[in-house]
Amino acid sequence: MAKPVEFGIGFLTGRTNICNIINNCYKDMIEQVKDYPDGVNLTIFILYDLEYQHTKREEFYTLKDDVYKKIQIKYITPEDIEEEKKILKSRYKLTKSEVNLILGTGYARARNAIMYFALKRKIDYLLFWDDDEYPYANIKGENGEIIWEKQNNILEHLNVIPDADITVGHRCGNMSPVPYIEFNDDVIQEQEFKEYIEAVSNEVISWDNVKKDMDKDNGITFAERDITEGKDKIVLKHVGLKNWLYASGICINLTHLDKIPAFYNPPLARGEDTFFCTLLSEARVVKVPTYHFHDSFLKYTGILKGKFPKEFEKPSLNDTSVGDRFLMASMGWIKYKPLLMYIMQRKTYLKDIAIAKEKLKNSIEKINKMFPESNFLCLVDELEKYDQNVQEHYKEYLKTNEVWNRIKAQIYEGIMPGN
Repeated sequence: MAKPVEFGIGFLTGRTNICNIINNCYKDMIEQVKDYPDGVNLTIFILYDLEYQHTKREEFYTLKDDVYKKIQIKYITPEDIEEEKKILKSRYKLTKSEVNLILGTGYARARNAIMYFALKRKIDYLLFWDDDEYPYANIKGENGEIIWEKQNNILEHLNVIPDADITVGHRCGNMSPVPYIEFNDDVIQEQEFKEYIEAVSNEVISWDNVKKDMDKDNGITFAERDITEGKDKIVLKHVGLKNWLYASGICINLTHLDKIPAFYNPPLARGEDTFFCTLLSEARVVKVPTYHFHDSFLKYTGILKGKFPKEFEKPSLNDTSVGDRFLMASMGWIKYKPLLMYIMQRKTYLKDIAIAKEKLKNSIEKINKMFPESNFLCLVDELEKYDQNVQEHYKEYLKTNEVWNRIKAQIYEGIMPGN
């Protein structure tokens, strides 16, 4: 008899909403895989960051007793990470700076840490799931009403991942934390906001996408019926050039480790999924028919308890949490923009970064006035700093995967620390 599949679900989080997600979704997780041939053992990995929202450790330990009885739970604590760094240095002959590229907090290092701990537990497949996404699809009915459908977000990956290196699902809901803007001369003109978006833009956030979202359904993206009915299962080609993946909703085949790069982002930046994608040219990546509803501003957490909104609110510019969330996102984007441009368009980098700086300077005063409780002016200095350090970040990007490849080589030779 074949052994059960070991399936991991990875949550890296700084928000205690993670406990809400697990407490309300664990029964459905089990239900999805209960009839899978040979069985499935589920393990949830939770790596928490206490600095992100200055939370207390105990806030991440509010899972129901029944969760622990039904699913393996592995918390990855700051102490666990420091202990593994020591092991990596001694057994894999790595330096302190090298292990710090792989393990830690922050978006990329935390994902690497979850992958590493999953490998230690002999996990076959690892699904990353963000703390602001729920396994539901919002579909627009014939009369404009919202139809909500639960998604088999584990099973759809599980059905495909054995024959792939990466599987990826779809997103609906708030596709990005860009608030809805009604343009006028008193607040901001469309051209000014366009310049700002173009200044912070990246492989996913573009003015065309933002404008399309604003023009349609107040910035909400609805799920497509063909996808929810399972008619969309596509092998993606040219990943990192034409197809960029979100880190949440990515399932990684850890039995195909040679095809899996490490995650990287510049210090305190985002972009960990972006730089991951730049190294997937040899991987078989399949898009599977399942959705996560993205709740950028955490306005719809009631969905997890079956309280489905009948309409979507426009994120108010007077809500300080909206401004803060938009600033944090903009900061994360602006800090990885220079490196992405340096990798993807090296020959025109100097010209392109100068254009981005000019557009940011032209628009930042208006943006700052829109959100008086948030200091958007700091983005100008941040873009300048990350431009100046772009070559150093490029070296780190290369070095991270050099170290990861050395770790993978040791794993293939059976040199893997025990639990």
